[in-house]
Amino acid sequence: MTIDTTGVAHLLAALATLLVAAHALGALFARFRQPRVIGEIAAGLVLGPTLLGHIAPGVESRLFPATGVTPTVLGAVYQLGLLLLLFCSGAQIRSAHRRGENKTVGWVFSTGTVLPFLAGLGLLHILDLRSSWGPHANAASFLLIFAIAMAVASIPVISRIMHDLGILDTSFARVVLGVAVAEDIVLYVILAVSLGLAQKGTGALFGLPSLLGIGPGTAADMTYHVVATLAVLGAALAFGPRIYRAAAGWRLNLIRQASPVAYDLAIMLAATLLCLFLGIEGFFGAFVAGVAVGRATETTPAPGTVPGPGTVPGPGTASAAGTAAGGRITPDAIRSIQGFAFAFFIPIYFAIVGLQLDLVRGFSPGFFLLFLLLACAIKAGSVYLGARLAGQASASSWNLAVALNARGGPGIVVASVAYGAGIIDQPFYAVLVMLAIVTSLFAGSWLAHVPRERLLTQEQLLTEERTSAWRRPWRAGRGSAPEPTDP
Repeated sequence: MTIDTTGVAHLLAALATLLVAAHALGALFARFRQPRVIGEIAAGLVLGPTLLGHIAPGVESRLFPATGVTPTVLGAVYQLGLLLLLFCSGAQIRSAHRRGENKTVGWVFSTGTVLPFLAGLGLLHILDLRSSWGPHANAASFLLIFAIAMAVASIPVISRIMHDLGILDTSFARVVLGVAVAEDIVLYVILAVSLGLAQKGTGALFGLPSLLGIGPGTAADMTYHVVATLAVLGAALAFGPRIYRAAAGWRLNLIRQASPVAYDLAIMLAATLLCLFLGIEGFFGAFVAGVAVGRATETTPAPGTVPGPGTVPGPGTASAAGTAAGGRITPDAIRSIQGFAFAFFIPIYFAIVGLQLDLVRGFSPGFFLLFLLLACAIKAGSVYLGARLAGQASASSWNLAVALNARGGPGIVVASVAYGAGIIDQPFYAVLVMLAIVTSLFAGSWLAHVPRERLLTQEQLLTEERTSAWRRPWRAGRGSAPEPTDP
């Protein structure tokens, strides 16, 4: 396929404008200690129908035409950005909490996920939102998307906020990330099922469902997608890392020998194609591929060494193929993928998310405020309840509630994927994206103004109180306090 010079010029102008605007506004938001992703979406809002299209519609339509090469290529970059975002998110999933925090993580995950999801299911019997259905929606798919929107939390946004605030090493941060990891896995399973149900309303089934003769929209269709999605996740967790390591060590694996980055990308694309053949949405394949690769490339101590928590081999410890001298696989290729993905594809993906928003026409501020209040009250209240049941102090419970109320990137992924699949219409898409933006901004502002000692969980507060009581008598001028020893 060839593109004439004019088409190339228009395409490069659109890509360059999106890339520069996304990074510029992202850096501006980061400077004010706000999530970078919000600035990248704001770049799309500025360049799209919300601002530029409203002030100078001719310029906006010239820069981002509705037909031709430019929208086709931008759509491809958008899809690749989504796949890379989910792959990188899956690769970062780890067990963030420690044994002593299991009770809090378990209670907060249970109440903070199940209760908002059930509340979302119940609200649809009260609110008449059929007008928010997209062209390919059905009752089951829209119901699941609405419930997910109530329950979703964000790993990337809240972890970046806590990193910027210097609290990522606290028990509070470990509990938040432990809950968010579990919630994100559940989220993407349900989202994949929802999209699998919706897309079948558009025509014949594709891949294995078609070969099995499963009728679209039937009970067998729903059962198949639930079972297939869970089976893919289970297989990726159980066998994915082993298969990855075995294939990586194979002497005839010329792809990895030539480029570990190409090998990981090939794994991502193969998993995506496999999910599409199974009738599962492709993004789920990228996510489970990231989980498998991330678990396979977790660093382990070399013989005779005891690295500290989170120790990662330096550049000199790995060969060009990404394998250390001791034979273990290092995560250098994942870092390289994250480098170019977050430099080009992912910022443009979020900018296009903003570009698709129109907050001037069709957006109802009243409905958005109502939905915002309901979603925040349900999610925050459920998390607070779980934290209190786990024995946390009231202040820590509220901080957990605000932190896990941040929808961030996963909330935006839910909105963009559901909108692209035709499950929701443009106004409701705008509501879901704005919900992710507002809750992320609020979480960052709240945590930035809470003293560090009030963020800590009950166990840490008691430890600090014991330490303070031990040192208090020595402050009267009797020398330095000895360090307390562990029992």
